[in-house]
Amino acid sequence: MTDGLTQATEKMRAAGVTDTAIAIFADYYAQLAAGTTGLVSEESIAPIGDVARLEDVTGSPEDVAAFARTVMIRLNGGLGTSMGLSKAKSLLPVRDGLSFLDLIARQVLAARARYGVRLPLLFLHSFNTQDDCLAALAGYPSLAVEGLPLDMVQSQEPKLRSDDLTPVSWPADPTLEWCPPGHGDIYPTLLDSGILDRLLAAGFRYANVSNSDNLGASPSPVLAGWFARTGAPFAAEITPRTPMDVKGGHLARRRSDGRLILRESAQTTPEDMRYFTDPAIHPYASTNNLWFDLQVLRDVLRERGGVLGLPIIKNEKTVDPKDPSSPEVIQIESAMGAAIEVFEGATAIVVPRSRFLPVKTTNELVLLRSDVYEWGDGEVPSATVDTLPVVSLSAPYKRIVDLDARMPAPLRLRDATSLTVTGDWSFGSGVSVIGDVTLGAEGGHVPDGTTLS
Repeated sequence: MTDGLTQATEKMRAAGVTDTAIAIFADYYAQLAAGTTGLVSEESIAPIGDVARLEDVTGSPEDVAAFARTVMIRLNGGLGTSMGLSKAKSLLPVRDGLSFLDLIARQVLAARARYGVRLPLLFLHSFNTQDDCLAALAGYPSLAVEGLPLDMVQSQEPKLRSDDLTPVSWPADPTLEWCPPGHGDIYPTLLDSGILDRLLAAGFRYANVSNSDNLGASPSPVLAGWFARTGAPFAAEITPRTPMDVKGGHLARRRSDGRLILRESAQTTPEDMRYFTDPAIHPYASTNNLWFDLQVLRDVLRERGGVLGLPIIKNEKTVDPKDPSSPEVIQIESAMGAAIEVFEGATAIVVPRSRFLPVKTTNELVLLRSDVYEWGDGEVPSATVDTLPVVSLSAPYKRIVDLDARMPAPLRLRDATSLTVTGDWSFGSGVSVIGDVTLGAEGGHVPDGTTLS
């Protein structure tokens, strides 16, 4: 195992990976070799209990002042391989030819104009997504704030063979030998890049981070003001769970010390999944919308040599995600939301579902493209219904290219409760769904203007 770590660290140094990133990898490698799983048992945690609610927060004249000291950071390293993509998922068209990146840029520009703030936007790219995304953002020349970069690139680490924990070799495509270390890498990347120091020197104190596929996490002076007034070093936005996300991560309190922690599905045993997915026990989904104090973060990172010590996530895959016969590998990852357990006094706030619109599969994309959402000022989507319909599409719709071929026009889902498609169906334009609808395994075509009920 020691030989595997030596090979991995030498490979990282040869690729120019920073000493901090190598130290973090080595710490996780030691845990992996020792049999650490990163699992969080149900018996070790308690439900989160009462926390603040955004609906109870009263706006304050101080909100814009806090907003003016806030930087917006968007995680933009994902390729969307589960949807058959080879480029950044954020380049996907969402509506009227506008991508996630387009809509994020427009949200920030609109907020700057409305509140008269600088509001820097900073993307965390992976080595897979930087070039294409920066080319797309070139269409917004006023987006970068003077003296600050528009992006930073997270580190990379070797994928490890499952059998002996040595770096995998894949001559057919050597780029597949590497993987990003999960979005927990945001913290050391901010430090190592020098951007953390530059933000503080420029007068910024707070950061709001979210995924680039979550367009609901729009710039919010009210949340910025709330976070500043709490004096907390770190806060997570959580929201009531729906059937679409019961398998997503949730917060809980660790029984041993009462601290808030994040538990992901990958950290849950099969025996505990019935508790993990039960909204009566864990009623709130983690949105991965986070707030943190930049000064406190820098102090803690410096104190710990850049190693926050976030819980390990052991992700088992094949070296080529598209080839299940390729060698089995382990990707060592960490979640940025797990930092909530690092900071004394960290807190959480319950936000409406409107701030959590993740697109992990084509099911959510169909929903976001439909009339269930309206796009108001500042390109912020708002739901037109109280309860979102549940969309469940079969295998022929898993890839974006296949979805677009079968469903070239948005569906009308405002009056739907659920849409389940089990076969291979194609849809014309102007198709409406009312109530609960299931299309069977026989497949077929739904003509223009059809109402399904």
